[in-house]
Amino acid sequence: MSDTTVPPVQDAAPAAPPGVGAQLRAAREARGLTLDQVAADTRISRRYLQHLEAGEFEELAGKTYAIGFAKTYAKTVGLHEGDVAAMVRAELGTDRAYDSQRLKTQQGSFEPGDPARTPGGKLVWFSLFAVVLLLIGIFFAARVLFSPAAELPSLTEQEAQEQREAALAAQQRSARQPQQGQGGAAAAPGGPVVFTAEAEAWVRFYDAQGRVLNETVLNEGESYQVPADADNPMVVTGRPQMLAITVGGQPVAKLSYEQETVSDVPVSAAALLARQPTRTTRGFGGAAADGSPAPAASPAPAATGPEPDAQ
Repeated sequence: MSDTTVPPVQDAAPAAPPGVGAQLRAAREARGLTLDQVAADTRISRRYLQHLEAGEFEELAGKTYAIGFAKTYAKTVGLHEGDVAAMVRAELGTDRAYDSQRLKTQQGSFEPGDPARTPGGKLVWFSLFAVVLLLIGIFFAARVLFSPAAELPSLTEQEAQEQREAALAAQQRSARQPQQGQGGAAAAPGGPVVFTAEAEAWVRFYDAQGRVLNETVLNEGESYQVPADADNPMVVTGRPQMLAITVGGQPVAKLSYEQETVSDVPVSAAALLARQPTRTTRGFGGAAADGSPAPAASPAPAATGPEPDAQ
């Protein structure tokens, strides 16, 4: 019988280690935990935990979520987070060469899919609320900064108030004074109030209720007569020095002899005749700057010299 060479018996190949999902499930069961308990501890959906234990990483939201969920699961059941993350990467085909030293350096790295480290709902709502408040603040700040500036009158409020009070006093005096007798004049001088432009000038006439009587640009030589029945008519203009004024055909002092903005100035016949000198109506009380005579200071005329003989 011939010798037969028997080949040496090869050692059986070591069994492949179980997948990371099986290890997670085994660790959970060893601790006596249910999937619901792990889901409550990790704040990971029970369905995602089932996919992790089954190794169905493609069913998760993405690679980073699969790694992050696996690390959180591993921490809960007492496994090494870095080892589990490396195994998940290996099964996903992103890290086939396992390097333990590399895992140690990456152990504390942040995984975007780790739900324990993602911002909570309260923080998200607070951030949204802060953004809304910021946008509201920017909106109102822009309205204040970029809204057209209101036209500021050059006359002070005190001067305008004094003029309105003087006009009111003149109207009250004229209402109390009866018609003078023989040879007497009317108690309250007046007549049509006419504004005539000496050069182009923008004007707006309005009454005490704010109703606009007329708003226009008067060219040189053009005139506007204030309605006699207007309730306390007033004017605003930026070129008062270019507006000649007559009351009953007689010239009176201009609203101002300088280029400036005047507003809320009463322009009834009584108000114009009762105006007092101010720093904006220089020359009032004497001859005006353009040579026109100034109006009487009070509505009741008084003779100061001999009257010229009638022609």
